[in-house]
Amino acid sequence: MLLSKLIPGVNSSKKQMCFDWGPGEMLVCETSFNKKEKSETVPGCPVIYIIRKDVDVYSQILRKLFNESHGIFVGLQRIEEELTGKSRKAQLVRVSKNYRSVIRACMEEMHQVAIAAKDPACSRQFSSQVSILSAMELIWNLCEILFIEVAPAGPLLLHLLDWVRLHVCEVDNLLADVLGSENPRKHESFWKLVTILVLQGRLDEARQMLSKEADSSPTSAGMCRILGDLMRTMPVLSPGTTQTLTELELKWQHWHEECERHLQDGTFASSPHLESLCKIMLGDEAALLEQKELLNNWYHFLVTRLLYSHPTVKPIDLHFYAQSSLDLFLGGESSPEPLDNILMAAFEFDIHQVIKECSIALSNWWFVAHLTDLLDHCKLLQSHNLYFGSNMREFLLLEYASGLFAHHSLWQLGVDYFDYCPELGRVSLELHIERIPLSTEQKALKVLRICEQRQMTEQVRSICKILAMKAVRNNRLGSALSWSIRAKDAAFATLVSDRFLRDYCERGCFSDLDLIDNLGPAMMLSDRLTFLGKYREFHRLYGEKRFVDAASLLLSLMTSQIAPRSFWMTLLTDALPLLEQKQVIFSAEQTYELMRCLEDLTSGRPVHGEPDAQRLQDDDIETTKVEMLRLALARNLARAIIKEGSLEGS
Repeated sequence: MLLSKLIPGVNSSKKQMCFDWGPGEMLVCETSFNKKEKSETVPGCPVIYIIRKDVDVYSQILRKLFNESHGIFVGLQRIEEELTGKSRKAQLVRVSKNYRSVIRACMEEMHQVAIAAKDPACSRQFSSQVSILSAMELIWNLCEILFIEVAPAGPLLLHLLDWVRLHVCEVDNLLADVLGSENPRKHESFWKLVTILVLQGRLDEARQMLSKEADSSPTSAGMCRILGDLMRTMPVLSPGTTQTLTELELKWQHWHEECERHLQDGTFASSPHLESLCKIMLGDEAALLEQKELLNNWYHFLVTRLLYSHPTVKPIDLHFYAQSSLDLFLGGESSPEPLDNILMAAFEFDIHQVIKECSIALSNWWFVAHLTDLLDHCKLLQSHNLYFGSNMREFLLLEYASGLFAHHSLWQLGVDYFDYCPELGRVSLELHIERIPLSTEQKALKVLRICEQRQMTEQVRSICKILAMKAVRNNRLGSALSWSIRAKDAAFATLVSDRFLRDYCERGCFSDLDLIDNLGPAMMLSDRLTFLGKYREFHRLYGEKRFVDAASLLLSLMTSQIAPRSFWMTLLTDALPLLEQKQVIFSAEQTYELMRCLEDLTSGRPVHGEPDAQRLQDDDIETTKVEMLRLALARNLARAIIKEGSLEGS
């Protein structure tokens, strides 16, 4: 699917290239090594090129194709398995027609854009895309007739006629042009129009045109009437009739003999146009090939030939007539195009060859992925497994979904395609979803929701870690803590908690109080987070003047070793207002514990080398704090002993 690409300024025959594949694109650059000559230190082309694998996903109009077809695809996967027989077949045909209507809508919009384009290069590009979409719809329509409708002999030809009429539609413009003129019979394209109508089997309209010729030309009125009667009486299998194929064949044989008798009797000898039309209706190959310019292509020639020579053709015989029609139409003057090979494979009922040829010829995986999925639901691909552990349907869906993940918004559609690939879909989704750039928090939340819905635990943790790190870099500590808790990342939660504590020490207050106040069980994720939550609770108790509870909590934070040693001085300083309260808050035992903590802290200080002025100033402040704490602790101890002694005495 990746075509060869010329990179401007790079001569790969002289320079070695290096490349690296991404999920939907490839980075290519020139190295500083020559293949034959002495190495240069500087590359001749110091540029990195990005080669995209699926450029169609960046087309604004084709994005509508991808979006609309996604809904059809998901709906198809949800068709109940209980639906069998005619109801299931009818539903699958309806799905196929829905896909074709989406292709057609995109094709018409692309055509309008091509007409409106002012830049000739853009116009050519859009016109080329219209041709590709038209070919896609042509192939899909034929596959619908042969593989999904599975039309039997008789109705098969009616479906093929509709197929040709739908895709050779220039005649409608010509018809409007001729009928809109003052004298249609004298219009330069009058006989061209009548011939095309007969070639397409639109005999009622052809008769109406002949009636205009009869009205204006008395000399040919009789011949026009006879040919018109032959057109009117041509046996056709109408839908819903009880007529058998045998009856149709007998009637058609009699009608064919009558046409041949008129031709041999020279009924139309005086009018070359009418005689040519009679020969076409007899299925004369030479007469048909004379109209190659009006037939446009070999498959139109095939259907016209079948209409007037083999109206009850069986599906199994189609490929014989298709091959001979292709050979006769090309006449050895040219080789079959890729589209011809695809249509021929369809007429041969070789589904796998159709898919293979389409994969090679078309520029993206959309067509083959959706067509293969539909055919798989028709139970036509059950026996075809690939050697690397997946089946054809899944392989093509995985390729298509991978292409969608290269786009900044279409990746969301790709998720559903991966979901419906039972073998390798989940693994592929895990690999691709990790590579989605989380450019905004809104996008990250979308990705996260998708992962959580599918119990993709590792991916959830990874995304939350990434978001937590981004939040830390942007100094959004509340968001960082929230993401680290969601990721259940104890180490990162500890890091963010330390940042909260450091900020508190610098500013004297906490940010994101709502988050810290409502940590709940999440605070058990790490010791530091537990400390942060409990320390905030201490401040809340102090603010509510519940001093005894606040003191007990403060002491437990220190004695349980949950508080980081570097924060002990802050905790002891927080104890000062409680020690200075009129009523005794700390008991004698609690005061001894605080003293022990203070001594442990002061005795364990490292001895610095040559002190600078700042360190001396900091040491003075620290010494003052220690002296104040010792004094307050001593006073509180004395008060506590007196209080406890008096209580015991009473």
